[in-house]
Order: sequence, then structure tokens, then C-alpha cells
Amino acid sequence: MSNILVTGGAGFIGSNLCEFLVSEGHNVTCLDNFSTGHISNIQNLIINHKDRFHLIEGDIRNLEICKRATTGVDFVFHEAAIGSVPRSIDNPILTNEVNIGGFLNMLVAARCCGVKRFIFAASSSTYGDNTSIPKVENIIGKPLSPYALTKYVDELYAEMFSNLYGLEYIGLRYFNVFGKRQDPDSAYAAVIPLFIKQFLKGENPIVNGDGSYSRDFTYIDNVIKMNVLAMETEDQCAVNQIYNTACGEQTTIRDLITIIKEELGKRQLLPKNVEENYGPVRKGDIAHSQASIEKAKKFLSYEPDTYIVEGIKKTIDWFVLN
Repeated sequence: MSNILVTGGAGFIGSNLCEFLVSEGHNVTCLDNFSTGHISNIQNLIINHKDRFHLIEGDIRNLEICKRATTGVDFVFHEAAIGSVPRSIDNPILTNEVNIGGFLNMLVAARCCGVKRFIFAASSSTYGDNTSIPKVENIIGKPLSPYALTKYVDELYAEMFSNLYGLEYIGLRYFNVFGKRQDPDSAYAAVIPLFIKQFLKGENPIVNGDGSYSRDFTYIDNVIKMNVLAMETEDQCAVNQIYNTACGEQTTIRDLITIIKEELGKRQLLPKNVEENYGPVRKGDIAHSQASIEKAKKFLSYEPDTYIVEGIKKTIDWFVLN
């Protein structure tokens, strides 16, 4: 049993991580300012696990709050961020303040409080204009958005703190995570919850581009597994590293829509005459993304448990029941 801090713990990924860690018997503190997270995501933990779950409402841009949340903590899972390419293009100053300034505050807090390991959400956007497929951790390109730039700076800061202060870290470059609790109502909603919501309501979703762009869509359970492996590893060769967190597959947006419509159709939940429409390519988007997961397999013994079709089934089940 460990004392664990999850920043952004009321968000999509953070709340799933909190839920799993509490179920495994750990003492978990959630730090969130609810700018993008929701209290409903952690309501069950607040009500039913008061002995092992503690909420601190606060902002990672406040160093003193970061230090208070990190006191007595063994492991930090840093999930808090302004996590959207379009949002970062609309508001680069806020993205920089949270994703770099807040990240630095958390590193300082972790160092001051003697945290054993700092595990953080990196991003596949770091690969930027590098067109090689699959994406390999040690080969990146130029960032294409403020969000991508901030996430790369975070990796550099983590490495620097390891070199200067001996702080152990593991960075996980997430590839298009989806699953339960992902918000479909945000102005910057990811495509999978947005498409599912729109199809269920009989709306025609708009696709950015012609649908040929591809992504390595990664179900949330795979991401939780990677985070836990990053915490539990005792192999010193595995720490102070960056890992792709994905399935190692490519799915085009057209194929994604087909999978969603087929699954909704099986449940008789797809209204008649709903069809996707195609619009302009979104600024800052890369054309194709697929991860190499060989490094994660080698050092963390990682294998994805849930691939795209099964993940879509589970996601639709959650949306229908909630």
C-alpha cells in the first residue's frame, strides 16, 4: 500500500486512475481545480472510500498547494493539464501557464517532499512534423501546436530534475486515449465521445478532413495498466525514460466511424439517415499516428489488453448506461 497523489484526478484519465488505485488498496489524494474535470467522476470515491480517498481542490499553478498535496506522498501521477491542441491554439498563454508552469511546480514539490517516483502524462503530439511510422520514442520532430511544445518541455524538465536532483521519473506519451468518463460536451471534445453522442442523438458529425487521417486509438484500461507498471517497476533501466502508451495499431477516422456505427446498429441505437459530413483539416493536426510499443514491452513488460473494436464496445456500453 502506497500514498499516491493524482493531479487532475477528477478528469477523464485521472478519475479512472484514482478508481483503480483505490480498488488496489492504496491511499489516494486527488488534486484538481475542476477547470476540465468533474466532481461526478469521483463522487463514488468521495462517498464510499473516505478512508483511502482524499480530495484537495486547488490549482497546480499555486506552488504551496502543490507542496501541501505532495507531503507524505510516495508516488505522483501528474495528469493535470490543458489537454487539447485546438484549445492551445486558441489560448497559448493559459496552456503554457498550466502545462509548463504547473508542471514545474509539481516537480519542485515532488523533489522537496522526497517523492519516490514522478510519473506524468506526456503526449504523442510531441512527435510533431515527424512523418515516420511507427513513432519511436527517440525520434521526434518540430511541435505543431503550443500544446505539443509544452508537453515536450515537460519531458526536458523531468530529465533535468533527474540529472540535477535525482528525482526518478517516467513519462508516458499517450496516443488518443478514449473510454468511460470522457467528456463529449466540451468545446474541445475528442472524436470518439463526440461521434458516439452525436450518432445517439441523430446528429450528423463533422469530420476534420476527408477521414483518411489515422490514429492509434488507445482504450483507457491500457493507459491505467501502463501507469501502474511505471509505478511498480523496480528495474532501474526502466526509470528516467519516456514510453509510448498505445496499442501499436492504426485506425483511420473513416474506419473508426464504421466501427462506431456498426456497434450502435447492433444495439438498434443508430437512428436512420445519420451520416458524417467532411470539413476542413484542423490546424495543428498531424496526418497519421501509430506508436511503436516495443520499448514499453521490453522495459515494463507491457501488452495492451483492449484494442479498438472491444474498446468501442465498452465505451458505448458506458455511454448508454450513463
